[in-house]
Amino acid sequence: AARGERRRNLSADVPAGLFLPDGFSKPNIVFPGVLAIQASPYTDEKNVEEEIGRLCASLSTIDALVEQVPLVLVTEDSEFISRNLNNFLWVTFTRSSPSHDIHGAGSFIDHKHWGCTGPLIIDARLKPHHAPPLVEDPKITRRVDALGKVGGCLHGII
Repeated sequence: AARGERRRNLSADVPAGLFLPDGFSKPNIVFPGVLAIQASPYTDEKNVEEEIGRLCASLSTIDALVEQVPLVLVTEDSEFISRNLNNFLWVTFTRSSPSHDIHGAGSFIDHKHWGCTGPLIIDARLKPHHAPPLVEDPKITRRVDALGKVGGCLHGII
């Protein structure tokens, strides 16, 4: 992973000529080599196969894409996931299951081993079986912060 000649020149920009099929928009670079693409909310497994199939077909048409962007994330909010590393890690790895949500442009099976010729695609959208997002409530945050101020019952603890 960290030895030998450079294998790729990862792109820090959305690749030129990127065509996204209907239902996909707002491509954002998370960090060099990782692209987040916004999609409509997850509905069901059957619909996902059709949606992701169209995305895979579209990404397969760009020859150098796997050299520039080997990882593509599908999410409801591509701007959020690309804002910082914590958002990327949280969304990608809490909203995807390797058995169901890993796809690839130009995917194939060779001697019982899965592979792909284009980018690896992770569907990191909220699924019906997921808990709702944990979103900070500003009112509660202010109340807790007040407890930690001088005179508050948690002063010196938080």
